[in-house]
Amino acid sequence: MTVLLLPLHSPSMPSESPHNQHESSIPEAKGVARLTVNIPSTYRGKNAGGETEPLWLTKEFKFYYLVALFAIPAMIWVPVSVSQPSHPNYPHYAPKLSAGWLYGRLVDNSDAQYRSFRDNIPILCKAAFGYLIIKNLAKQVLKTSINLIPLNSFLSLAMIIALHGSSSLKIILIMSINYLIAKKCRGSQLSPFLTWSFNGTVLFMNEIYRGYSFQSLSSSLSGLDSFSGIYPRWYVMFNLTMLRLVSFNMDYYWSFRQSRTDFKGPPEKQRVVVSHSDYDYSLLNYIAYVLYPPLYIAGPIMTFNDFVSQHKSPTHISSRFKLNYLFRFVCCYLTMEFILHFMYVVAIKDRKAWGGDSPAELAMISFWNLIIVWLKLLIPWRFFRLWALLDGVDPPENMVRCMANNYSVFKFWRSWHRSYNLWLIRYIYVPLGGSKHVFINTLLIFSFVALWHDLSFRLLAWGWLVSLFVVPEMIASYLLPAKTYGKYPWYRHVCAIGAVFNIFLMVAANLVGFVVGTDGVQFFFSQLLGTMEGIRFMVICLFVLFVGAQFMFEYREEELRQGIVRNC
Repeated sequence: MTVLLLPLHSPSMPSESPHNQHESSIPEAKGVARLTVNIPSTYRGKNAGGETEPLWLTKEFKFYYLVALFAIPAMIWVPVSVSQPSHPNYPHYAPKLSAGWLYGRLVDNSDAQYRSFRDNIPILCKAAFGYLIIKNLAKQVLKTSINLIPLNSFLSLAMIIALHGSSSLKIILIMSINYLIAKKCRGSQLSPFLTWSFNGTVLFMNEIYRGYSFQSLSSSLSGLDSFSGIYPRWYVMFNLTMLRLVSFNMDYYWSFRQSRTDFKGPPEKQRVVVSHSDYDYSLLNYIAYVLYPPLYIAGPIMTFNDFVSQHKSPTHISSRFKLNYLFRFVCCYLTMEFILHFMYVVAIKDRKAWGGDSPAELAMISFWNLIIVWLKLLIPWRFFRLWALLDGVDPPENMVRCMANNYSVFKFWRSWHRSYNLWLIRYIYVPLGGSKHVFINTLLIFSFVALWHDLSFRLLAWGWLVSLFVVPEMIASYLLPAKTYGKYPWYRHVCAIGAVFNIFLMVAANLVGFVVGTDGVQFFFSQLLGTMEGIRFMVICLFVLFVGAQFMFEYREEELRQGIVRNC
């Protein structure tokens, strides 16, 4: 269980968004400095130009390069070696493999979530192309790019009918009730209570009754079940729809309680915070927002205020940025294809085909499963965000850093499902009091996140672990504040030790929540810490992670030198 030492971005790469969206998206304790926040810039002296001196060519970092020269190829070779037909465990997981297209290799397409995206890329591309053609023709006919909300609403309704068939009636009914709550309550304090109660109830009922078939409602309606659409499991996508329903109602509720004066801040924050007139919270805008085709299936998540702002005043997104984003998406997709063709770690994990594997092999199976979790979310999110960008809408970017380029628990969650984190801050964390009750609110938020994903103990355990794992970082930050100790040369190395500890906690939490569950993690750690071979490997791991943390620190310094500011 180690991390890739080198980041996947170049330090000179521009921000992930054409408008440099840098909102904080995970709560911070007020007045508490982070042990691992922009470590080098805070903890090292600056030159006459106000910048830190680069460490890339120092003797210390030349030694780190030597470590990386051996560690990175080993991290790649180990999972490749356990994925060979000659490996003793190969027959146990081989039935999970499918025909591939690279170098005659089979492909590990066994992850159901990513398979549903990978296998449907052709139809998704056709849908995106058709949608953009219709929108561009409409712009040419109407000679405007502003008043296209009615067309958006029509295309959105057509999309959910094609996707969900007769179940689209259930979605429309839920949307109608939610809209009535907002309009009938208006600025009343009853609105937040009814909004959260209704949407929470629907979310849990969907999970329990699996979207409730028409036959279960009435035998006379059973014929409707035959028209199920392309994707009958509408309730799976409702988790994201629920976030948009809450966003509309809460933004509408706050529009009665906040003045619409000019907001002093960057445009991307202004679009979120500043309320609109009552007219803008209309039924057509509501339908167009909740069912917006590019973001309906997987996000990223936008607030209603942001969506309407960008349609009233279209955001300029350069063609160069769109092409660069397309190129990066293709690179990410091909990276995933190479991994799935040469590392069968998902199939190994699913079949628990790790009997007799060494601690190093177990660790790399775990690590590369996490990398695949990262990529299987990154790729769809970037596909749908690219679709929105081509439509002239700029939603927040998710995953602004490589999974293996993180050392702070707080900052990791800022950069992971970033648009969701921004939603959590606006609609849950701040209304609950923000940093006045940072730990309790963090616990509540991650409990909500876990239950929102799935009604299972495994994810609830993940949420509690994540909440617990932020405590050591907060304590260390309080005991060793940068403003007091940052001037000492040893401080950067102490921070690197803290980063190693953080990385282990994050790996453990994500293995529990998204890979092998609590039983699998217990087995892995028993193998890694229960034998002398495992202990020796863990010592090596600790040292490699220490080196990796130093690269991460300096990488962020290089970003600052080039004017790139990210709070993660």
